[in-house]
Amino acid sequence: MSTLLPLLQAADAHRTALLAQLHDENTNAYRLFHGSVEGRDGLTIDRYGDVLLIQTFHSGLSHEDYDAIIAHYAPLGLHPVYNDRSGSNSRVRNILPEAELVLAQQPRIISETGVNYHFEARHDGQDPWLFLDLRAGRRKVQAIAAGKSVLNLFAYTGGVGVAAAKGGASFVLNVDFADSSLRVARANAKINDLATRPRCVQSDCFPAIRQLSGIGQAKMVRGKKMPPFPALEARQFDLVFIDPPRYAKSPFGVVDLVNDYPALFKPALLATAEGGMIFCCNNVAQVDADAWLEQLKRSAEKAGRTVRDVEWITPEADFPSFDGKHPLKMVLLHV
Repeated sequence: MSTLLPLLQAADAHRTALLAQLHDENTNAYRLFHGSVEGRDGLTIDRYGDVLLIQTFHSGLSHEDYDAIIAHYAPLGLHPVYNDRSGSNSRVRNILPEAELVLAQQPRIISETGVNYHFEARHDGQDPWLFLDLRAGRRKVQAIAAGKSVLNLFAYTGGVGVAAAKGGASFVLNVDFADSSLRVARANAKINDLATRPRCVQSDCFPAIRQLSGIGQAKMVRGKKMPPFPALEARQFDLVFIDPPRYAKSPFGVVDLVNDYPALFKPALLATAEGGMIFCCNNVAQVDADAWLEQLKRSAEKAGRTVRDVEWITPEADFPSFDGKHPLKMVLLHV
């Protein structure tokens, strides 16, 4: 018997109450096994609608473990798709048989708290089109968005923007550099009954947020012509959501969640209306939550803004914590 089987059984028991709640809420996308905490580092098993998405990040699965996973989840009646991402840059490295590849690339619609999203188990990019650990964040945004203007930075496929619009936001702006991601974001908006259709802007987030905040983005920096970027009028939003990657470098600046979160936080804060809220995410495990929060408060003070209230948003039970700590840190600041 595979040593993986008892770990899968324990994960099932841990999720009993949550999965009952999610099914009642019309949610069919969630994590079934979170290996980094539940005993097999580098292995994740997710449900996305009728797909069982198995992914490995450190080393591939043995035939024994793969067979154990398929047998264990067989009663759910899901179509298994295995993405071995244990190579460089987490790119999918395993070749699927033609019939399985067609199934993996088949367009699907999944649901989360009554919101619909497009999904393909394999596509031209690397990551799934909906990050499941961010569900608690989307849930919170949907709950507080009514009547608010919302800015969604590093929007990816627009999940937070659609959740905000579903929650009754008066205006939603998604900003992301990748046109391929925004195409999915626009498609996600179309398959939901929304009173307000989110607007999507393809742009490096640095010039976008600098313009929106009123700081401005120069077309020449230290004698060097900057790449083209869309012109945006300065405006403030009732709610700003910021979920940056760990590290990214462009001609406009460096995203570095370990060493320089304030480089993004300050202009995002200045684009947040007085009395509004800014929702910040940091998915770097080595960053201490309390130290990060103090950094945000100091940055706000330097910008002449006061953090009036702090609300931590915790990932839901399908993403159990390690010693009480989650890699994904989400904090809602009332400013």
